[in-house]
This record gives sequence, C-alpha cells and structure tokens, in this order.
Amino acid sequence: MPVITYKDLNKYIADRGTDPFLPVYLIYGEELLTQGAFDELVNALIPASKRSINYEPLDGTQANVYEVIERVNTFSLLPGTKVIALRGSRIFYARQDKDRLLDSARQAFEEDKIKKASGYLLSIMGLLNLSFDDVDPANRPKILGSGYSPGDDDPWLDETLAFCRENNLSVPVARDDSQILQLAIEKGFAKDNHLIITTELVDKRRSLYKTLSSKGMIIDCSVPKGARRVDRIAQEAVLAERKNAILGAAQKTMDKATYQALYEMTGFDLRTFSNNLEKLVSYTGDRKEILIEDVESVLQRTKTDPIYEFTNAVTDRNPVQALFFLDSILSSDLHPLQVFTAMINQIRKLLLVKDFVESPYGSDWQAACPYDYFQKRVIPAVVEYDRKLQDQLGRWQTMLAEEADSKKSGTPVKKTKKKKQLATDLLIAKNPKNSYPIFQLFKKSERFSKEELLEAVDSLNQTDKRLKSSGQNPKLVLEKVILGICKVRGKGCRAHGSRRTV
Repeated sequence: MPVITYKDLNKYIADRGTDPFLPVYLIYGEELLTQGAFDELVNALIPASKRSINYEPLDGTQANVYEVIERVNTFSLLPGTKVIALRGSRIFYARQDKDRLLDSARQAFEEDKIKKASGYLLSIMGLLNLSFDDVDPANRPKILGSGYSPGDDDPWLDETLAFCRENNLSVPVARDDSQILQLAIEKGFAKDNHLIITTELVDKRRSLYKTLSSKGMIIDCSVPKGARRVDRIAQEAVLAERKNAILGAAQKTMDKATYQALYEMTGFDLRTFSNNLEKLVSYTGDRKEILIEDVESVLQRTKTDPIYEFTNAVTDRNPVQALFFLDSILSSDLHPLQVFTAMINQIRKLLLVKDFVESPYGSDWQAACPYDYFQKRVIPAVVEYDRKLQDQLGRWQTMLAEEADSKKSGTPVKKTKKKKQLATDLLIAKNPKNSYPIFQLFKKSERFSKEELLEAVDSLNQTDKRLKSSGQNPKLVLEKVILGICKVRGKGCRAHGSRRTV
C-alpha cells in the first residue's frame, strides 16, 4: 500500500468497501495529528463495545518487542477483530539519533513536560546501553558527546533522572528490536489481528519502514518544523484546519486579526494552539464571535520563535551560529529591525541580571551553583528585586506625569495616591515558577563583564542610527554589531567571570 497523509485516512476508510483492514499500520509525525489519526483508525477497526477485551494498548517506551509480537499472534477470547496498539514507539530510534533525542528531552523539560523528557532520555540510555549510574556528571561529556553542554545541561538531566528513579522507570534493553519486528511482520499475524504503531519520527532508509509500507500502511502526520516560507505555509494550513474544526463544532467565528493574535501567543504548537482555542470557546460562552480582547484576557504567550535561536547564539558569544541564524531569519522575511529589537532586549536582560548580581539582592548567586540551589536561594531574591524595581519605575512614571501636568496647567499638581503596579517588560523573572530559563539567563550573563554589556548598548545605539538613516545594507550592519558583541576581549576582560564563584 502507498504512504498516505492523515488527510486521506478518512477517504481510505470510507472507500475500503469489503476489503479487509491491513495487518499493520504505522502512524508518525505531529503528536496531535497522530492522536487524531490513531483514534479514527481504531474507531473504524473495532467498536467501542468490544474494546474492553479486543483492544490492548502498550506503552512504546516500556513494552518489550517480544511481548508485542506474542499479543498480536494470540487469538482473542471473543471472535472478531483484535487490535494491539504500540503507542509512542521508539522502534526507529538509532544511536545516530542521540543528539536529536537529547535536544528533544531538553525542550520537553523546558516546557515542564518532565515525563516526556524522561522518555527521550531513557531512549538515549537504551540506545547507548547505559545504566543510571553511567550517566554520572563526570561521565556525561564522554557518553553524550557534542550535544551535551557541561554545566548548562546538568540541572535538567539531574532532575529528569531523579524523576525516572522515583517513578521506577527502567532503561529499555539495547537490541535491534526493529529487525525482530520486521521478521514478525513478514511472517504475518494471527487472523483478524492488527498492530498499530505510533511514533514521533521514522527513518525511511530502514528496511523496517519498507516492510511496513509493503505489508501494511504508513500514515504520515508530519509537519515541517523549519522557518522557511514553504514550511510556515504548511504549518499555517494545519492550524487553519484545527481552527475550523474547533470553531465549527462550537458554532463560533473568529476574524483574521484575532486568529493572528492567537497565533502570536502560541506559534506552531498544535496542542497548545488547540487547548487555547478550546479555552476561548468556553470563555466566550453564548457569544458567537471570539475577539482579540478575549485572546488578551485569557491567554499567555508560549510561542518560541526561531529568533530565540539567534539571540541565544549572540549571548553564547558564538558568532558562527549567530550569523547562520541571522541569515536564516532574514531569508524567512523577518524585518531586520525585528531582529535588531530582539538583540537589544536580550542585552538589556543580561545587563539587568548584572545589576541584580552586583546588588545586595544578588548575594546568594554563585556562578557555578546547581539548579536546585538557584531555585531555593536565588529565585526568591530575584522576585523581590523585580518587585522593588517595578515600584521604583511606577514612582518615576507618577512623578513625570505630575510634572507634565504641572507644566501644562501652570499650577502645582497635588500628588496622587499610589497607582497600580506598572506593567513593564524590564523584569528578570516574569514567570518565577518557570525558573530554568532564568537560570540559563544568569549562566549566559557570566560570559560578559558589565563593561562589555555597556559597550554593547553603545554599539546597538550606533547601529540603530545606521539602520534607520544610513541606507547601508541592513544585513551587513547587523553582522558588524553581532561580531562586535560576540568578540571575546583580551585578558583584561572577565567575559566568563563574575565576582562570585563556588
């Protein structure tokens, strides 16, 4: 059978007629699309009334391939169709996927999805035949290689490993499960028994993939993750499908501007986008139209843009990566001034962290402190620092407003009572509960001295003038300031030092 997309699944089921279902199906790609295709296929294969006995779901991160084969070759107690589902399978993962899996684990942890992060980490350990003791901090540079960043990755690795131990999660046994499963598929299953495999990624070069496509069916639910124009068009098409489905079921509408506001909150994160849209449906009640005001009232921004890769490269003082991402971002039609603004914001944050570290509030910060120490000792001080800063900014704003009113009226203006807290982005910890990105920001600040950051601010001011008035090529102007910021000075500069170390 050919490979089909999730969009064609409904047509395949409807047009099947009296043809029997195939013995094996592989569904891979975007998590939410995979879940939808899986549900649709299971509903077609086996009625809900028979699912308590004739349907057996297995956890792909823990299931033994021999157990899967045994179950799919065991006849059901009741006559009719039997379905074995191997959910979230790691069957296509290989040793060369280590860095990719490590990136996925890191991202899942940063999104507060520690169970998902643990699944990726256990997969790496299984592929490399590692025990929990093997992933000791001293061994990590050797066993995890270039994908591992000493110091930066240790906090989330330690917390994820602790989660695995506390929940008695085991490392999958290292063996070639794909070949074992391939032989079983080629041999065939018990009559009327079917196997459905779901996974995030596949390797189309593997012989297992070819066997699955010849003996069964592959349902492609993947969506491009890049920032190219063609990738964004594909992503927006998927989001539009999801939006139309949810709004259609709720009999609600949303104009283009409101949709754009929603997209700016989530980016292409299909699950978050869908959950947020469901929240808006519930929030608006009987009202038929969802408005921009609803989006601003209900939702929080979770979008992660490719531009963050660029700003991270700049603050890592990695000019090669910074210039690479700059080229990629500008090629995707992002305006140079947007890139420039992102760079300014990042330098401002680093300068703010420096001010905190040099203030009495920063006495507990240590350059080599572990993440749990940072959570317990530093974050409370950061929250207090932010509160004091916000109060000060509010007083300044009030004072300036009174002075302006006084000049306008020609008479002194009576001082107003304390106004509500000023809303500002000039804070270190907007979300103290998500402290790991803040920890990373502090680590990045150690790559610069305060003098360097002040020089960077001056360079950015000069760059602002050149971008807006000189007529020079914006890309060349940005490249120059990036190289200046990323350049590590001589011995007199403490680019990687602060006044405290453990």
